[in-house]
Amino acid sequence: MTSTLQPARVAEVEKRPGRWLALSVLVLAVLLVAVDATVLGLATPYISEDLNPSGTQLLWIGDVYSFVIAGLLVSMGSLGDRIGRKRILLGGATAFGAISVLNAYATTPELMILARALLGVAGATLMPATLALIRNLFHDPRERSFAIGIWGATASAGTAVGPITGGFLLEHFWWGSVFLINLPVMAVLVLVGIRTLPESRNPNPGPWDLISVVLSLVGMIGVVYAVKEAATHGVTGPTLAAGLLGAAALYGFVHRQLTMPTPLLDMRLFRRRGFSGAVLADLLTVLGMSGLVFFLSQYLQLVQGRRPFEAGLAELPAAVGAVVAGLIAGRAARRFSVRAVVSGGLAAVGLALAVLTTLGQSTGYPILGAALLVVGVGAGFSFTVTADVILSSVPKEEAGAASAVSETAYELGAALGIALLGSIVTGAYRTFAGPADTPPQAHESLGAAVEASTHLPPHTAQQMLDAARESFVHGLHLASGAGAAVLLATALAAWFLLKGQKLESAG
Repeated sequence: MTSTLQPARVAEVEKRPGRWLALSVLVLAVLLVAVDATVLGLATPYISEDLNPSGTQLLWIGDVYSFVIAGLLVSMGSLGDRIGRKRILLGGATAFGAISVLNAYATTPELMILARALLGVAGATLMPATLALIRNLFHDPRERSFAIGIWGATASAGTAVGPITGGFLLEHFWWGSVFLINLPVMAVLVLVGIRTLPESRNPNPGPWDLISVVLSLVGMIGVVYAVKEAATHGVTGPTLAAGLLGAAALYGFVHRQLTMPTPLLDMRLFRRRGFSGAVLADLLTVLGMSGLVFFLSQYLQLVQGRRPFEAGLAELPAAVGAVVAGLIAGRAARRFSVRAVVSGGLAAVGLALAVLTTLGQSTGYPILGAALLVVGVGAGFSFTVTADVILSSVPKEEAGAASAVSETAYELGAALGIALLGSIVTGAYRTFAGPADTPPQAHESLGAAVEASTHLPPHTAQQMLDAARESFVHGLHLASGAGAAVLLATALAAWFLLKGQKLESAG
């Protein structure tokens, strides 16, 4: 009798009423994170002017969020598997909104860095929970692929909504207002999510191992910090010590997971070529694109002189391309192949980044807009399909931990990309030769140079700004070229690693 009734219950779960409404709540959480990430880039020139951070502090403001979130994603994904993904999602969204207020009213670079770090703690709860809930809401593979496409498309739409909304706010209010837009989104998410989201968790989760949590956090932050500092200032004693501590902690984390009866993260997942190939592709793709993403808003505003709202609109083609590609990526991967769609998408992004090495101070928008459109289409195809591969590779009980691995690759790639490619831009910029009376702080960042120019005679100020902008664009060329090389190499690797990989089809 039990075996006869079981299929009926499964069918009822697979056709759960309200699953699409529940998905709309989940994508609000994605929108929350995506908007926050993009408005920071637009607000950077204003933060530089108001808080006067050093070049290193400015990079920390940009990447400390990614450092913390990368260190905590696996732990928070596993915690959601244990205490309930709905509970951790709604709690994290509430904290995200509250900490956004602290970001908005930061008065020093140090406080801003702390606020971004705390936001990373809250953000680490959101992304794994959303994907894990999708895995449990949609059991039909084709429906799940489409739901993941909507999830990814919303993240891409957030990259458009963020700059446009943020640009409007920056033209009418102070820079802290761009963080306060998180509050209404958070409020809707929590109020609607309480009523529509189902609770799900691993029925046999085992204990949440605090030692593993600490090892993961220390390991990620130690390694990424060492890479960042070595790229910026060279290898020093403290940098080497941080890197060794991080590597030792990560080794301890992996060893502990392999020996625990119920680990925080099942390391055996990485034995699956499709899973590990998809994770590696995500990490390297984001690494290669991060320098462009972080510095593009500064190029549009501080080099080409666009207003914030105009700069936000200029970035729209990337989001439009990603939205369209994300919605059809699952169908394309089933018609052609997983590796063809992922590798083709990555190669397209790499070629578009190569085109951006030709940018100048007065380059017309058609070239930039076309390149951004190709970047969006390629990334939309790749990220959507790799997320589907990762999510469908594990039982639904472990969906939180697997989703966290996917997001960890994304955030770690962003942190490393900003650290490495950002350091390339910063290093090239600092060497500019301005007039003899150029203030020292002008060499810290382009935003600082623009601010310093207001205190100089017009002729001297123009000479300094011309030299500073030329060096900044040169650094952007180097970062785009390095990113192009990374993306093309990743496309080749994905072609081999994802050989034979297929998306599930409805049975």
